[in-house]
Amino acid sequence: MDREQNRRARVLIIDDHEAVRQALEACLQTCGEIEVVGCTGSWQEGVLLAQERMPDVVLLEIKRADGQGLAALRRLRAECPAVPIVVLTSYPDAAERREALQAGAARYLLKEIGSAYLLREIYSLVQSR
Repeated sequence: MDREQNRRARVLIIDDHEAVRQALEACLQTCGEIEVVGCTGSWQEGVLLAQERMPDVVLLEIKRADGQGLAALRRLRAECPAVPIVVLTSYPDAAERREALQAGAARYLLKEIGSAYLLREIYSLVQSR
């Protein structure tokens, strides 16, 4: 892939399911062109990490146990408007998808997608910046 200075895509993961978060991080780390710059279950910590580390892409689960997924998306969008946010979710919800995209999500993807597809989505967002 022809990337500016061959720099790896910097990704921040925010998901309150620890096992999913760890699996996603491990999957992304196996790809030499991705650098996971943060991984947290707390959306508040995720906002702080995004401000501090300015990732190229944020992966955000919005179906959270605390019910604050869309609030997290809006806050991330407000605090880091230039950083694309990919919503990863366990099951589709048409109303949630519309609301997430209206709130500024760059993509709304199901977690069941393959790793290759997720990587293509991340790279397409990084290249379009």
